[in-house]
Amino acid sequence: MFEKIAQIILGLFSFSRGTRLYSSLEFFIADIIKIFLLLTIIIFVVSIIRSYLPPDRIRKFLAGKNSIFSSVVAALIGIITPFCSCSAIPLFLGFIEAGVPVGATFSFLIASPMVNEVALILLLSMFGLKIALIYAGLGLLIAIISGLILGKIGAEKWIINIETRELAHKTGQMAFKMRLIYAKNYTENIVKNVWIYIVIGVGIGAVVHGYVPVDYLSSIASKNHWYAVPAAVLLGVPLYSNAAGIIPLISVLTEKGVAIGTVLAFMMAVTGLSFPEFMILKKVLRWQLLAIFIAIVTVGIIAAGYLFNAII
Repeated sequence: MFEKIAQIILGLFSFSRGTRLYSSLEFFIADIIKIFLLLTIIIFVVSIIRSYLPPDRIRKFLAGKNSIFSSVVAALIGIITPFCSCSAIPLFLGFIEAGVPVGATFSFLIASPMVNEVALILLLSMFGLKIALIYAGLGLLIAIISGLILGKIGAEKWIINIETRELAHKTGQMAFKMRLIYAKNYTENIVKNVWIYIVIGVGIGAVVHGYVPVDYLSSIASKNHWYAVPAAVLLGVPLYSNAAGIIPLISVLTEKGVAIGTVLAFMMAVTGLSFPEFMILKKVLRWQLLAIFIAIVTVGIIAAGYLFNAII
């Protein structure tokens, strides 16, 4: 459907079919329409669900629970709470102050950007249910195991004690009409903040789609090359994007023959191990904990990439 819309638009401007430029523009227009439509609907619906789960209620629910239970629940909560870094870190510290096991706070911090509802819906629309479910399972496993390891080593001793602002939203007491307004405002804010990354991501994907030969990428990043997964993870670290911005590029890379596990490891690294995130976390984590956090998550993502390549 979206490709048909793109073809109609290009037809209005008399672009010739069969050229590389036409192929790139068709991909760009179709994906821009599809992603913004899905993004708007998904975030609006999930925002209404989120309005029933204010941070103070989450903290109270997790406080005092055992480490395995709290890490699993915190990782699952991360799926429907796609907080940006500026709000995730105060919530992260709020969890600790409320007595939530430190491992659970890291499970949330890892799962929230890596395995959120936007990523899952877009993966579902582009790759199907099987890939989306495996990605979600592996992402949650990384978040849970990483949290448990960090909890076992007593990571709280390396957290910088800074004053945090209270995030106890009163969304739990809203009338449904107010929840709709809250969801509308939140959706507008998210789209306003991420649209440029989506356009850049789709733009890069469109260029690769139209101009990069299939054999070129498949020859250097196939599942037969052991170095492809760790190289993809290292490449993803200095980049900054969210799932909506990176998935169009992921789609094109798989189309060009790059192994699915390799590109999904790249996606996990971009969303869960980005350099800008490290700069923010450096303000609240001592270097020892930041280094351990990066090492554990990196190893988990690389292992997930190899596993994905093995089973798909």
